Amino acid sequence: MARGPSGRVVIEVDPLLKRDLHSALAADGSSLKEWFLDRVRDYFAQRHQPTLPGILNLGGTLPEPTLRAAEEPNTYKTGDI
Repeated sequence: MARGPSGRVVIEVDPLLKRDLHSALAADGSSLKEWFLDRVRDYFAQRHQPTLPGILNLGGTLPEPTLRAAEEPNTYKTGDI
């Protein structure tokens, strides 16, 4: 794909995909340009602040920890061991 000095981004997509995307965005009160710029901002924010390795962080929050029987906190008192 050619790169030029203009502010335009041109990509070729399936016409049905384009139609469906425009339709879905319009239903959400957005435009393709607004949606694209939001995705660009998200991409750069994630790129500069990566999540911890091995953790999939889709919503910006970590899942609640759960305790298993083998992982219950140690209840020993000093001198029991």
